[in-house]
Amino acid sequence: MKILMVCLGNICRSPLAEGVMRHLVEEQGLDWQIASAGTGDWHINEPADKRSIAIAKKHGYDISKQRARHFNADHFESFDKILVMDQQNQKDVLRQAEVVHHREKVMLFLPDELEVADPYFDDKLFEPVFLQIEARCREIIEEIRKESL
Repeated sequence: MKILMVCLGNICRSPLAEGVMRHLVEEQGLDWQIASAGTGDWHINEPADKRSIAIAKKHGYDISKQRARHFNADHFESFDKILVMDQQNQKDVLRQAEVVHHREKVMLFLPDELEVADPYFDDKLFEPVFLQIEARCREIIEEIRKESL
């Protein structure tokens, strides 16, 4: 299984989702590949936001070595699932999908059309966003395991 987490700048939400998911799948001995990218290109090769790094570290995850990358159409062939943090990023990703098979890989990270809030402009959001992402990563692992039975 190859999963790509996507947000806007690839410095707050998607690096958290990548780091948490990667840690959890390694912990469970799953042979999955996890990565993240942003629909915007402002932060390419930069580390995650220091607040994302700090909240991850507080909860036992190290995302300090991750670097931001830009989402591009090649990712459709490289990943099985492309999980986006909000509807605007979903639209931006889908705009690059040229075939139905690619569109089917793209879904919101949270179920029921819910969005992960962008904490970039509000320091107080990093803790609840982290907890939401961690809980959802655990659910996604179980959902994918059930799908493959």
